[in-house]
Amino acid sequence: MPERYMKRAVELAVMGTGFTSLNPLVGAVIVKNDIIIGEGYHQKYGGPHAEINAFRDADSRGNDVSGADMYVTLEPCSHYGKTPPCAEEVIKRGISRVFIGMKDPNPLVAGRGLFMLQKAGIEVICGILENECRRINEPFIKFITKKLPFVCMKAAMTLDGKIATHTGDSKWVSNETSRKIVHQLRNKYMAIMVGSATVIADNPELTCRLPDGGRNPLRIVVDSKASCPQDSKVFQVTENKKTIIAVTNEAPDDKLECLRNAGIEVLVLPKDKNGKVDLCALINELGERKIDSVLLEGGGTLNFSALQAGIVDRAVMFVAPKIVGGKNAKTPVEGEGVEIMSDAIELNHIETQIIENDLMITGLINKKEA
Repeated sequence: MPERYMKRAVELAVMGTGFTSLNPLVGAVIVKNDIIIGEGYHQKYGGPHAEINAFRDADSRGNDVSGADMYVTLEPCSHYGKTPPCAEEVIKRGISRVFIGMKDPNPLVAGRGLFMLQKAGIEVICGILENECRRINEPFIKFITKKLPFVCMKAAMTLDGKIATHTGDSKWVSNETSRKIVHQLRNKYMAIMVGSATVIADNPELTCRLPDGGRNPLRIVVDSKASCPQDSKVFQVTENKKTIIAVTNEAPDDKLECLRNAGIEVLVLPKDKNGKVDLCALINELGERKIDSVLLEGGGTLNFSALQAGIVDRAVMFVAPKIVGGKNAKTPVEGEGVEIMSDAIELNHIETQIIENDLMITGLINKKEA
């Protein structure tokens, strides 16, 4: 029975996707006599937390929450931030038991919310659907503990591992439903990153195009020598379409000045051993800017460099039931590659899903050797 209500809390939590960064996704359900009498989720950064919204929902229904159980995906906060501590409100409202999906990794909380509830005589049960609760908050967990963005590498390829034909045509590898999921990912992640080759070949806009809107991610172009045409769509900046270009000191000063004048933020970063932008330095810089998550949609060269640098946390791969062939056709991951199969980068915690005729495979990058 606890899993049933926590599952509903998880469903509520994900409704805040795209609006809560740098805060976590949280859902809360209030249950009395085996009936849901109030529910809510964290709707936007700086707004009321899930528990408060659940109380407000119960109040609007005329329901008395005293003696009820609360199911919440994340440990109630115990500190004053942009809102008062939720743990205090839970105590004040007379909740008898609190079922928690996972402890808050935030050092400001870190078990203090649980202790506060228990000290007040409230029974606390922790770890209900913990894996599901952690899954929806991967970016928050990494950023709050390491101050670095969570990086997800996404690619779509044919059955024979091609992302385009030998002529460069790539529209479309995956089906329309799979492409909609990609836009859902763009809405979820705070930033989207590509390399100069992708900009030159495809001239993408890199925006979120969902039927009900969505939030455009910050666009990041990794372009060591600033070789992308200045009239590229990704360099057309508006209030809700912003772009950063990451370069090295080999980028021409006059080109960088033109980009800055066009509203592009320019990051001049150190070189890696190959003379390209040092991706670890870039990720550290993004963390300093409080960017908690990045969707990597780079071509094969940038993808390999990112994997080699160890900055990728999750991979999402769409495999379409098509065969195009061509020894010169591009693949999702190129570069030098590994020399022996035992050095292959492995994924764990694998999830698979059939999207019409496409296969979507996702998993966490195994970093045990890193």
